[in-house]
Amino acid sequence: MKEAPPHLGALLALHEIKRLYHMGGETIAALAGVTFDIRKGEFVAIVGQSGSGKSTLMNILGCLDTPSSGTYKLRGTDVKDLSDDQLSDLRNREIGFIFQSFQLLPRTTALENVELPLVYRGISKRERRLRAKAALERVGLGKRMGHRPNELSGGQRQRVAIARALVADPSILLADEPTGNLDSATGKEIMQLFRDLHDAGNTIIVVTHEPTIAAQCARAVRLADGLVLSDGPGAELVASPERRSQAPEAMTA
Repeated sequence: MKEAPPHLGALLALHEIKRLYHMGGETIAALAGVTFDIRKGEFVAIVGQSGSGKSTLMNILGCLDTPSSGTYKLRGTDVKDLSDDQLSDLRNREIGFIFQSFQLLPRTTALENVELPLVYRGISKRERRLRAKAALERVGLGKRMGHRPNELSGGQRQRVAIARALVADPSILLADEPTGNLDSATGKEIMQLFRDLHDAGNTIIVVTHEPTIAAQCARAVRLADGLVLSDGPGAELVASPERRSQAPEAMTA
């Protein structure tokens, strides 16, 4: 099959991505042929229920895994041609990860947690400190830099995680269920922060099983059974709870 050209300005492009797992003599297709592009500056949700393939897709987008077949290009680089070390370098340069469980080092301050990605880049201590302070100011934690994670609320810990993802100025912020461990009010604050970062020009991908979260993103790609079920504006694409109750097959993986 001829590879489809990426859209003009595509930051990442997936074409016929498949990810197969061989278990007990059976082949399971976690992804069965996924094709879409994301352009610089977009705010996109990847939404689907358990088993839809969204976690597998997140791992491929984040260069934590590689597809069994198909093409994934990030900034024009085909990931299948890269060694493990090159994939690691690409992740460090291009992708800022934000996790549901925050993944903060418990014995270090917010400032030291945010500095960590810059350590791996060999940036001087003075420059690391300046950039980490700026990132924490950007997420509204300028007065909490010296606090350790256990001295921060859940929302503040997620803001530290977002600052850590921002500090290296990545091409993409990739957030995995970023509101999953937060109460609804704090979750709304974090989504507002993402909207502010998007307005400032950041490219953001949010992986979620919650249609209400996807509805807050400018665009949503809905997965089911390892395929793209629909792709469009988040508020239009994701049905309200009432409508989903009438058509449960739309969200069944």
